[in-house]
Amino acid sequence: MNKKSIRTLSSLTQNDLVKKSDLSTLQKVVENFSISITDQMHQLIDKSDPDDPIAKQFVPHIKELNISPIEHTDPIGDDIHTTVKGVIHRYPDRCLFVPLHVCPVYCRFCFRKEKVGTPSETLTSEELENAFTYINDHQEIWEVIMTGGDPLILKPTLLKKFIDRLNAIDHVEVIRIHTRVPIVESVRINAEMVTALKCDKPVYVLLHANHPKEFTKDAIKACAALVDAGIPMLSQTTLLKNLNDDIETLSALMRCFIKNRIKPYYLHHGDLAKGTEHFRTSIAEGQRLMKQLRGRFSGMCQPTYVLDIPGGHGKVPIGPSYIQMDNRDADIHNEAHYCVEDYRGGTHHYP
Repeated sequence: MNKKSIRTLSSLTQNDLVKKSDLSTLQKVVENFSISITDQMHQLIDKSDPDDPIAKQFVPHIKELNISPIEHTDPIGDDIHTTVKGVIHRYPDRCLFVPLHVCPVYCRFCFRKEKVGTPSETLTSEELENAFTYINDHQEIWEVIMTGGDPLILKPTLLKKFIDRLNAIDHVEVIRIHTRVPIVESVRINAEMVTALKCDKPVYVLLHANHPKEFTKDAIKACAALVDAGIPMLSQTTLLKNLNDDIETLSALMRCFIKNRIKPYYLHHGDLAKGTEHFRTSIAEGQRLMKQLRGRFSGMCQPTYVLDIPGGHGKVPIGPSYIQMDNRDADIHNEAHYCVEDYRGGTHHYP
C-alpha cells in the first residue's frame, strides 16, 4: 500500500519535487524532520506551480532551517502532561492516546515534527498495557482521543483491538480519532477499516485538511464511506501563510467540509514548532479572516479559531470579539450598554 510513497531525498529529486542543487542543504532539514508523501498526494502536486498548496505542505524546504528564538521542540507541552508513555492527560475529562508516531505523510508545519516518523516510538505490548491501565484507573476520563502519528495507518485488526479495549472501560463514553488518512491515502478506508471503527460507543473521526484541492474523488469517497456507516466527522485545519490565509480558499475549504457532511471544528493558529515561521500568520490576520467568514458564509461553515498556549496550558478560542461595554451612553438608570458589531461592521447598542 505504501510502496510508492516518497520517503527520501533521492526520490524527491527523481520525481522533480526538489532541485539537485538544494540537496546538500535539504539534507540538514531531513536529518531532523522526516519525509513522507503518499502517491495520492504526489499525483496531486502541480510541479509547474511554485505555490502548489500540496507541495508546500509536504515537500521539505530550506526555510525549515530558520529556527526562531520563540520556537520550541515541544511547542504545546506534550511532555509536561505525559503521564505514562502513550498517554497525554492535559484536560480533566479527556486524554490523548498515542499508540504510534508514524504517519502516511509528514506535514512540514507539524507541532510534533521532531517526534513523528520514528517507528521505534510505537508502544510495546507492556507500554500499551500501562496506557490502558492508566485510562482505566482514571475515572474522570470521559473521552479518549487517539492520535499520533496517525491511528488509521494501523492495520484494521490492531486498531479494532485498541478500540475494543477503550470500549470496555465503563467511564470512557466517547472515542475520537485524529487522522489525515481519508484525504492522503484514501484506499485505507475500506470495509475492514470501517468495521474496525464501529463499537457500542460513539466514535468520532476528526479529519485534518488544509486546502480544497485535497478533496479528490477518492478522498470524497473515503469520507462518504465513514459517514454512511454512521461515523460522525468533524474537521481541523491549520491556518497557513500563503496557503489558505485568504477568504476565498478558506471559505471554499469550509464548504468542502460541509458538502461532504463534515462539520468544521477547529481552525488552529500555527504552533511555535521549530522551523515553521514561514507558515505562521499573525493572530490579527486570523481574526480578520474569521470576521470575513462569519459575515459571508453559513454558520455551519464556521470553525472555532484556537490557539494552543505554549507550555501546555491548553487551547483557547481567539476569534474576534463582536461586543464590548460602552459606558458613554448610560441610560436613566445609570446602566451601561454593550456596543455590538454586526457582520457588516455596523455597531449597535444593546442594554
